[in-house]
Amino acid sequence: MSLVAAFLFMEIRNIAIIAHVDHGKTTLTDAILRQTGAVPEGVSMDSNALERERGITIYAKNASVEYKGTKINIVDTPGHADFGSEVERVLRSIDSVLLVVDAQEGPMPQTRFVLKKSLELGLKPIVVINKIDKPAADPARCEELVLELFLELGASDEQSDFPVVYAISREGVAMKKLDDARKDLTPLLDTILEHVPLANGNASSEAPLMLQPFNLAYDNFLGRIAVGRLYAGTVRPNQNVFIKKADGETRQGRTTKIFTFKGLERVEAAEAYAGDIALIAGLPDIYIGETVTTDETAVPLPAIAVDEPTIALNFLVNNSPFAGREGKYVTSRQIRDRLLKELEVNVGLKVDFGSADAFRVSGRGELHIAILLENMRREGYELQVSQPQVIIRKEDGVETEPFEEVIIDTPSEFQGAIIEKLGARGFVLQDLVQHDATVRLTFEGPTRGLLGYKNLFVIDTRGEGILSSRVVGFKPYAGEIRRRSVGSMISMATGKALGFSLWNLQDRGVLYIKPATEVYEGMVVGNTSKGEEMVVNPTKGKQLTNMRASGSDEAIYLTPPYELTIERGLEVIAEDEYLEITPAGVRLRKQHLTENDRAKARRA
Repeated sequence: MSLVAAFLFMEIRNIAIIAHVDHGKTTLTDAILRQTGAVPEGVSMDSNALERERGITIYAKNASVEYKGTKINIVDTPGHADFGSEVERVLRSIDSVLLVVDAQEGPMPQTRFVLKKSLELGLKPIVVINKIDKPAADPARCEELVLELFLELGASDEQSDFPVVYAISREGVAMKKLDDARKDLTPLLDTILEHVPLANGNASSEAPLMLQPFNLAYDNFLGRIAVGRLYAGTVRPNQNVFIKKADGETRQGRTTKIFTFKGLERVEAAEAYAGDIALIAGLPDIYIGETVTTDETAVPLPAIAVDEPTIALNFLVNNSPFAGREGKYVTSRQIRDRLLKELEVNVGLKVDFGSADAFRVSGRGELHIAILLENMRREGYELQVSQPQVIIRKEDGVETEPFEEVIIDTPSEFQGAIIEKLGARGFVLQDLVQHDATVRLTFEGPTRGLLGYKNLFVIDTRGEGILSSRVVGFKPYAGEIRRRSVGSMISMATGKALGFSLWNLQDRGVLYIKPATEVYEGMVVGNTSKGEEMVVNPTKGKQLTNMRASGSDEAIYLTPPYELTIERGLEVIAEDEYLEITPAGVRLRKQHLTENDRAKARRA
């Protein structure tokens, strides 16, 4: 039998694994890959250094496994709301989803978001109740909550009659019933074969090619690569194709190389067939949702919508006194080239290159922007960014802004402080559910009110609360909100910070630096709890004399500083400040460094 014939007889199933952040998607995918022999022990889907450090999936990734003569294409999706646009695109290319839900936490905001999109597309999910070994796990209650969510989101009778598999993804075991033997993931894999429709069941490989990209990749040698689902026909290298937009606009192109997935690897293929997921090189201007076809008269496939950005900020060349010391790429041209490269693959991002020195970057949320900045910092870029601002739109003459649904799980004693703080930030309490010693609070309010709140939330709940949010759309502008209750502690001198000076300053607020940190005039070294700006000298040493007396030589006890990361900096930054980001560190500074310049700016 030829390779072509063998492939045509191989059944293909396409699935995506969706869930709220940290409910175990990637761990489950890794366990499936290991059990089917697709990857060796210790290899993970989260290959990016940032993903491994943070323990979250940032980029949607593809893999494939073979099980009982069937090729199963798996797409692991991000769980964080800032990367929700990745999930939506993936759902269009697959035939069913594994909805993974934590047996202790139950359905969370991103669970609702991804499930709603799946149901709207007519997909029939398989529910995986994961982490059933957790101390407070309640699989029966969790299943009940999932069913309630299905009904609330308008699922059909067929969709509501979903198969349930119980799992401990960390141990690589799954059961169809809770009291079944815990061996491996065979029950889950069998459920996939039983309930996921054949991808190449009705698709014809003889028909004209119909392929739609749902993701983009970039290769330094091949350029932009489209990751897409073949709905019909066959795609080969050096094939002349037509690329159609949703409005019917058509242009021509030619493929150069074709890849498919085997395990986590992409392998070059002589051709790919209907039902499969393939990567296509050679189409430099291809974009998500366009239709690649060999039939010029073909009707384009329905377009894939990409979520609009919700926040924007300026990326600028670093012009602080320490500029150029630590970075390898420091010019506006280098920053511009890096942002253009990011736009090749990051479709949730928008950049306005209108100004020569400042680029207006719009994204889906603080984490979305922070991940880009962290990657740039690690690559050797040096830049500064302004305070993130929500995007205000005008619809029918009415100003609108992005609103978010926030779900908080917290011990009951902290609910008063949370309701008070979020109420002051424009959030309205929608629901309150008591469960034993914890309470689940549901709020809705403007994204503006959530910027800079997460650090306060950790303090208010003593680290015991869980906060999750998702954008619910643009709604009428909610009026003025006072987000910042602290002021800035600004250095008046340049030099090295001394322990003696910091010891005297720490009673006035929270410090961002430790002793021996280099500072410059206009750099923000901490915040003041009273909310007023304060100019200080962190380089001032103790006045030394040759007289000694008991009590004059007190021991210095320094509280550990609140060291700035990119995300913390984006939270605490004021409107008249910049966050300076270099490969060696993150600093906060005033836009106008001297007191005279700041006074002039206030008068202007």
